[in-house]
Amino acid sequence: MGSAYQLSVVIPHLNEPENLRRCLLSLDAQRADDVPFEVIVVDNGSARMPEEACAGFADLRLIREVVPGPGPARNLGASLARADLLAFIDADCVAQPGWVRSIVLAMRDRPEIDLLGGDIAILMTDVHRPTAIEAYESVYSYRAERYVEKHGYAATGNMAVRTSVFRSVGPFGGISTMEDTEWGQRATRLGHVIAFLPEAKVLTPSCKSFAELARRWDRHVAHEFRHVGGGLAAKIRWLCYCAVVAASPAFEAIRLLRTQRISGLANRLRALACVTRVRLYRARLMLNLALRGNAKSLVEKWNRETG
Repeated sequence: MGSAYQLSVVIPHLNEPENLRRCLLSLDAQRADDVPFEVIVVDNGSARMPEEACAGFADLRLIREVVPGPGPARNLGASLARADLLAFIDADCVAQPGWVRSIVLAMRDRPEIDLLGGDIAILMTDVHRPTAIEAYESVYSYRAERYVEKHGYAATGNMAVRTSVFRSVGPFGGISTMEDTEWGQRATRLGHVIAFLPEAKVLTPSCKSFAELARRWDRHVAHEFRHVGGGLAAKIRWLCYCAVVAASPAFEAIRLLRTQRISGLANRLRALACVTRVRLYRARLMLNLALRGNAKSLVEKWNRETG
């Protein structure tokens, strides 16, 4: 492309200027690694453009995408990228030291790799005593290696791709899709090679309340339900899945005893209490969708409330 930048970082934003500022500071600190990169912040309909949050940073552009959804915001940013490599990070994420450098070096040294998924961990208020939600999310919410190696996609909160590959695969889907899952699996079906890069790590805050966590699951369950299909057999399979989800906390105690993502019995018990509550909430929501079938409103409500 003839650009001086080695990486273009795209950040979608919706009504979280303080988090965005923290994300930008974490990226700006990496300029000491002497890897030239640009940042493209794409606001997605905030009440106020985050001009103050973006002030004072070099090589940064702030633009707006009016079509709702992080997918369209990322698409606009990607269309304006000037580097041969693209990276996507969420506005509430904190890039850990070496994030930019590790992506650029990995893509340079491994030309067979087309896209990367980095590690995602929880940004805890107190690492020695996480809340129940922080403990739960540390184990269950961001299984980035599993996404890449088992399911063939990378979470867009920490993903990198060659710009030419992104443009050949096509844009992310809109608000009605799980855009990272759909795009990544589309790319891998086309033969593009994906890899997990643990050195490229970001931290992201956990949900602040169970209600916030529940809204996130509203979207996931609604998307799952929209792919179930019609007919009695499909509904029976969905209800069987619902029963498995409701019963699953009994088996999660074993996982929590073995996990290395949290330590200490008290923290494991907090995580178990939260996963039990989450799974029962999911099962109730699944049952409700089976009876009423109103998935579309859950998806659209999620984006406008939580960004």
